[in-house]
Amino acid sequence: MNIAVLGAGSWGTTLAVLLASKGYPVRLWAHRPEFSAKLRAERENQRYLKGVAFPDSLDVADLLPELISWAEVIVTAVPSQALRETVTGFCTTSLDGKILVNVAKGIEVGTGKRMSEVLLEVLPSLKPAQVAALYGPSHAEEVAKEQPTTVVASSPSLRTAEIVQELFRTNMFRVYVNNDIIGVETAGSVKNIIAIAAGISDGIGYGDNAKAAIITRGLAEISRLCIRLGGDPVTLSGLSGIGDLVVTCLSRHSRNRYVGEEIGRGRTLDDIISQMNMVAEGVLSSKAVYDLSSRLGVEMPITQAVYEMLFERKPARQAIFELMTRDPKSERD
Repeated sequence: MNIAVLGAGSWGTTLAVLLASKGYPVRLWAHRPEFSAKLRAERENQRYLKGVAFPDSLDVADLLPELISWAEVIVTAVPSQALRETVTGFCTTSLDGKILVNVAKGIEVGTGKRMSEVLLEVLPSLKPAQVAALYGPSHAEEVAKEQPTTVVASSPSLRTAEIVQELFRTNMFRVYVNNDIIGVETAGSVKNIIAIAAGISDGIGYGDNAKAAIITRGLAEISRLCIRLGGDPVTLSGLSGIGDLVVTCLSRHSRNRYVGEEIGRGRTLDDIISQMNMVAEGVLSSKAVYDLSSRLGVEMPITQAVYEMLFERKPARQAIFELMTRDPKSERD
């Protein structure tokens, strides 16, 4: 089965290597032609995944429409806010019989759409049953080292999810399936915002009590939005829910937690982003989800606080004080 991976960041490269190591013909596409040439020459992604050699069955592609015509499975691993622009590049190419697997986690700014919704809107020949999301607690740094990892493949078509499961699973990369793509995408995207909040708490110097509160009440926010969008709240007890939330809030590999930690220490968002090598999806997703929740009337106070700290420069201690002194309520509200 021919597989195209769009996006040569750490996660896209890791998945391309994983699939090629299983013997599949894989072609990796990077947005910048000069970066593609570098990958082709060095047979390694020294910028984002240094020390991991490309298997023989992994090639680097240049022309996007030709790559899409060749592929039977297309993995979209570009940053979430770049997904629309990327797939517009092959919107006239027939996708009959192909499967699109999105691994980018985010909500689109301006539209409030999940990534599967963006794919279906931009690609007229694509049907919902051809789309899957591969989400879960899965830092590229650990997957590349073949450390034990579990994720979930979700699609409106259980058969599509099972195909994706078989494609990606290895002895150290275990893949579960479900058909609640709304819940999986919502949880996997909003958890990045909660991770920023957890990082802010760390940066200020608060302890484990505060971190536990952020994770728990963050999950409550995700649940409210998930239900409002039509997802199954049971999904949130799984890998894309509590699993991904915990790892992103706690891990040293988490870019979103890092951004929050630096905000908590008093740095500005522009300063932090200018010195980062990779994208922290939760930054722009906080704006998208804040706008979406406001439009839908879904109460998400942690998300609102993160948005205000990032984009309105509200002092972190003030935002946390306002969270802690809101009107008392039932835990089930």
